[in-house]
Amino acid sequence: MLRRNTRLRREYLAPLTQFVKELKVVFPNSQRMNRGGQVISEIVESCRSHDITDLVLVHEHRGQPDGLIVCHLPFGPTAYFGLLNVVTRHDIKDRKAMGKMSEAYPHLILDNFTTKTGERTANIVKHLFPVPKPDSKRIITFANRDDYISFRHHVYEKHGGPKSLDLKEVGPRFELRLYQIKRGTVDQAEAQNEFVLRPYMNTAKKQKSLGA
Repeated sequence: MLRRNTRLRREYLAPLTQFVKELKVVFPNSQRMNRGGQVISEIVESCRSHDITDLVLVHEHRGQPDGLIVCHLPFGPTAYFGLLNVVTRHDIKDRKAMGKMSEAYPHLILDNFTTKTGERTANIVKHLFPVPKPDSKRIITFANRDDYISFRHHVYEKHGGPKSLDLKEVGPRFELRLYQIKRGTVDQAEAQNEFVLRPYMNTAKKQKSLGA
């Protein structure tokens, strides 16, 4: 997991730093890295040589996270997302009411990815997470509404039987907007596009890309 190394003032770096720190817990078995002066091709090759299965890059504008790239290794595909409405655990005022951030492998809920592109997107996201144990009490949800994907992170406890659940959001939360899928890896500029978001799709109801 990478973030851009920029020469911004310290206060601008805080939101990005906090978000990437929390993403490290969201994605099991992940390792956070600073990009520094490395070019993307060097990073991809280093990941391949260490048998890393996925590369996640976080982009920012003035320290605020605004883009997410998920690259499946060794050969792709690569999905490019816009990142919106990021709320970290640090930003939530009533943090005492939140559950603890579990590091158990989560159960996944992938809602309303019904088109061919939607199924492809869900499959890319799904492979970021190992298969959980049956007794895992951690749930991660990717819910598609009008091609905006809401990410939510919960833990639950059973009190008084199987029909009585105490569900707590643990954060972070954010929205994703898919705008491109490439068949190759992120360093391959010549890789063929599978999907590219077109401006006219935003206003045409029949042009929903991911689901109904």
